[in-house]
Amino acid sequence: MSVATHTHCPYCALQCAMTLTPRTADAAIDEPSLTVTGRSFPTNRGGLCKKGWTSSILLDSDDRIRTPLIRDAHGELVPSEWSEALDLLAQRIRALQDESGPDSIGVFGGGGLTNEKAYQLGKFARIALGTSRIDYNGRFCMSSAAAAANRAFGIDRGLPFPLTDLDGAKTVLMLGSNVAATMPPFLSHLAGVREAGGLIVVDPRRSATARLTEEGQGMHLAPAPGTDLELLLGLTHIVIAEGLFDAAEIEAHTDGFDDLRRSVAAWWPARVQQLTGVPVRVLRDVARRLSSGAETFILTGRGIEQHADGTDTATAAINLALILGLPTRPGSGYGTLTGQGNGQGGREHGQKCDQLPGYRKITDPVARAHVAAVWGVDPEDLPGPGLPAVQLLASVDEPDGIRALLVHGSNPVISAPDAGAVRERLGRLELLVVCDFFLSETAAMADIVLPVTQWAEEEGTMTNLEGRVIRRRRATNPPTGVRSELWIFAELARRLDAPGRFDVDPALVFDELARASAGGIADYSGLSHDLLDDDRDAYWPFPIGSEGTPRPLLGGYRHPDGRARIVAVSVSERPESAATGGELALITGRLLEHYQSGAQTRRVPELMVARSALEVTMHPSTAADRGLRDGDQATLENSRGTVTARVATSVEIRPDTVFLPFHFADAHSANLLTNDATDPISAMPEFKTAIVQVRAAAAH
Repeated sequence: MSVATHTHCPYCALQCAMTLTPRTADAAIDEPSLTVTGRSFPTNRGGLCKKGWTSSILLDSDDRIRTPLIRDAHGELVPSEWSEALDLLAQRIRALQDESGPDSIGVFGGGGLTNEKAYQLGKFARIALGTSRIDYNGRFCMSSAAAAANRAFGIDRGLPFPLTDLDGAKTVLMLGSNVAATMPPFLSHLAGVREAGGLIVVDPRRSATARLTEEGQGMHLAPAPGTDLELLLGLTHIVIAEGLFDAAEIEAHTDGFDDLRRSVAAWWPARVQQLTGVPVRVLRDVARRLSSGAETFILTGRGIEQHADGTDTATAAINLALILGLPTRPGSGYGTLTGQGNGQGGREHGQKCDQLPGYRKITDPVARAHVAAVWGVDPEDLPGPGLPAVQLLASVDEPDGIRALLVHGSNPVISAPDAGAVRERLGRLELLVVCDFFLSETAAMADIVLPVTQWAEEEGTMTNLEGRVIRRRRATNPPTGVRSELWIFAELARRLDAPGRFDVDPALVFDELARASAGGIADYSGLSHDLLDDDRDAYWPFPIGSEGTPRPLLGGYRHPDGRARIVAVSVSERPESAATGGELALITGRLLEHYQSGAQTRRVPELMVARSALEVTMHPSTAADRGLRDGDQATLENSRGTVTARVATSVEIRPDTVFLPFHFADAHSANLLTNDATDPISAMPEFKTAIVQVRAAAAH
């Protein structure tokens, strides 16, 4: 290929547009084979972050897996031929199914897979393997936000409005998201609200995003970790007590306001200040600012959602938005910021244990009949709902649990909570199979590793944080020996005598996805690769004959009666008690230079130069109390694990709190310390707050 290719970044859900151009003949030999330039697009406006600018380096990486690997009798991964690896895999799957049934085979997907691969993975699991045991790493990311949006609005679309709507905002309340580090081009959409002095950031740290509020451009609230729900209940109390709510909107378009009024009566400002540490004056200022007029948005992120009460906390944010009348008001709104590149599309088309394509419930007989007809199978042959991610990984230890696991686009031994226990469980599997392009920490444990294509080597579609469906285009050929997952699914389905059709052409797979989604909440039936090739604004739902739906809530809510549900929520007992007696609250998050488990970005020299070692951020007084200074090695410990990190002191974090990024591996994995307690509604794990002891590391 010798021409420039218009495509999108392989990392976060902003899906910044970029152009890939082949290296010129006179370029230095050590230059990447593809040059990256930013491309004008509504979300990124030509901008890219460090990760995007360096994304093509990985296409030429020496670490690339280029042939299937099979673990031999000596415990070593050795190269094999594709036919040998797939024949062995099919044989092992059949044997386990014969002994223990189809649910002995588990499948773990990823929010970075294209829509086509996510769809085909769900189909493969259910009709080729016949298993209900499929879930994906989006359960660790968006499940609480999705559950809250579905029960409130009847639809789960991260941003139910184009990102450019934020350009006119006068007030934005942003809770639990550090977009300045996670998706820097997003910041162009906050320029107007900063100029208006209306950016309000809620974060226990003075993060890069929180610092945007300085010099009169907004407010930073730093509540105690794990008290976001109390904060939101307190803001709602003030809005109701001071009569700041939109009574006409509540009466016309919502149910449940009276229950909400009663439920927040006990959350008076002085009590909220005592629990969160946010002053009463600030609470009142925020509530009044939010209700001051039009052009107001409430945005949430993982910081408030990755908790065992994440669904209720996200619901509290939605309730506040609903009584202010934001979701249906032009120029205002509520949304949640999806993290993974295809976190939105990945959950819409069949990777979640309880969903079929089109965001259909797997327990709905009508949905089962529709999808089964597209797949050419009997609805009775489709398995029912399976286990969400944490329970799926834990089921290794159960009598009827999984004995094999197929992993696609994920690295759970780093990304899962209580990662040490997850590693031990995966080590007890009889068969672990990983599809990846590098030997990730999970792949290094596998019995069979299958090398697959990277983003610039494949065609497909992604769905970004706005619900915009975009085209991923191939800019280069994959290395010899590397295959697409679509080809792998087709080859395995043939070996397993699976019913149905498994196309390897992404355009044909998308056409089938469109038919399977028709009539569902996430209806893609009016889309195709050809239609998307002109980079049109294609927001789902996009049924046949439509022009898409950029603002699905402006025409009313998506419950059958057109009304939103205000669901009163309450504070429940935390999985771990508040830090006492020298204990500290550990919060986790992202760095600008790295992404997810770091399996990709830790292989980019330029990014590693900037962030090569794990650092624990703590307040100077917290460090001094423990005899620690900048650059010292500290040990963080709790009942689940121990992590050693270099100390970085900062006055921009609360003295009762420490921060670790979650991108590093092995003994430096923050998730060795996190709790696998889950939200009862969404099954989201308690990632964001854990209790730890911190001390100076022992000298070696």
